[in-house]
Amino acid sequence: MRRVEVMPIDPRRLEPLIGGERIAFLMATADALTERLDGRRLVNVNSTATGGGVAELLHTLVGYALGVGVECDWRVIDADPQFFHVTKRIHNGLYGSPGDGGELGAGERATYEATVRRNTDAIVSVVRRGDIVIVHDPQPAPLIAPLVETGAIVVWRCHVGFDGKNEWTDRAWEFLRPYVAPAHAHVFSREAFAPDWIERSRIGVIPPSIDPFTTKNLDLGPTEPVALLASADLVEATGVEPDHRVIRPAEVIREGSAPKADVPLVVQVSRWDRMKDMRGVLEAFVEHVPGPAHLVLAGPAVAGVTDDPEGAEVWAETAAAWAAAPAEPRSRVHLAAIPMIDPIENALVVNALQQHARVVTQKSLAEGFGLTVAEAMWKSRPVVASAVGGIVDQILDTETGLLVADPYDLAGFGASVSRLLADPVEAERLGRNARAYVAERFLADRHLLQYAALVGRLLDGS
Repeated sequence: MRRVEVMPIDPRRLEPLIGGERIAFLMATADALTERLDGRRLVNVNSTATGGGVAELLHTLVGYALGVGVECDWRVIDADPQFFHVTKRIHNGLYGSPGDGGELGAGERATYEATVRRNTDAIVSVVRRGDIVIVHDPQPAPLIAPLVETGAIVVWRCHVGFDGKNEWTDRAWEFLRPYVAPAHAHVFSREAFAPDWIERSRIGVIPPSIDPFTTKNLDLGPTEPVALLASADLVEATGVEPDHRVIRPAEVIREGSAPKADVPLVVQVSRWDRMKDMRGVLEAFVEHVPGPAHLVLAGPAVAGVTDDPEGAEVWAETAAAWAAAPAEPRSRVHLAAIPMIDPIENALVVNALQQHARVVTQKSLAEGFGLTVAEAMWKSRPVVASAVGGIVDQILDTETGLLVADPYDLAGFGASVSRLLADPVEAERLGRNARAYVAERFLADRHLLQYAALVGRLLDGS
């Protein structure tokens, strides 16, 4: 187990975006919480420090907590690929999917427990009685019971979920229940994600947030997106000076050269996860979105996300679907694996892709929240997305984006994308509304206040 170093961040930098009244309330709440904690720490435990939304959230939230004087720590468990194969099955099951179809039996349970058991002494040795420990997602869940035994107050924070239930959700919850049941509170992005056996009084609902000041979300200048994308070999721009903040080109599957900078781009940025349905986006575009638009499907270089063993498989499946597509639409589709060696460089490329896109998509089959939706909305991009999970909490159909009711409806998805490509006035209206909606509901002050309220209730013993 290792400690993740995070620099303190002063949340007052949000004031120009949220106003003085909101920031004053946040700072007053932080002062009151710090006094109530009286030396107790907030300790976060998860499975990776880079790649994916949870790690991104923790870098920001831990930084802000430290910035207001709350003693906060972040630990990442040590685990091997066999462990992550098991936890990926749990993850897929919580999304209502069979995943790779593999077992979740006694052998998998032994692997799961043995790996986390190796981390138990390390976390127990740093947690003090009365500390509040937030255990994120299924990977470190077996640490909950030992942490409770130390006298810590333990929260299990589940970032994934499915609006309904089926045999796969039932199997995943049956596997997880003995590990997460001892927690003092269970936090989900949506109440519908919580299984029936958790007492309603123990459930907290806290949607995620984005930080406009991270590299991925900073407003770029008018020429910066094209220069960054040209340096990453994702667009072709004549007469544009390269942006030397990007020195590693993306690994791209395409025919011929990159699209010209003035070609309208449809973009989806996601992990190479079957639930993000990159292949479905490709098929919807190929079958239902005419030229001159091009599609860029972008995700992390598959070796850069340690807790997702299926990434390479999904990348290969998407590449095979690209190769099987008819020649003309295939020539307008680009698959991009963005290097993860330098997190700042990676974030700049993602930011540039979203800001340069004419339309951003998120055609997930299931979604805990979908931070890439809020990120694109913050950049005033019109988003076309599936009406699943936490996406419907972000997009008000025809007001802050377009929702497709059935995530398997390729024709409907393609028609919505084509509609926005053909109507720039409507696209601009949706993008403008989207940014305002994110500013109102999905910035860090709201997120921090909800966690402060949760911690207050836990300290009250309620």
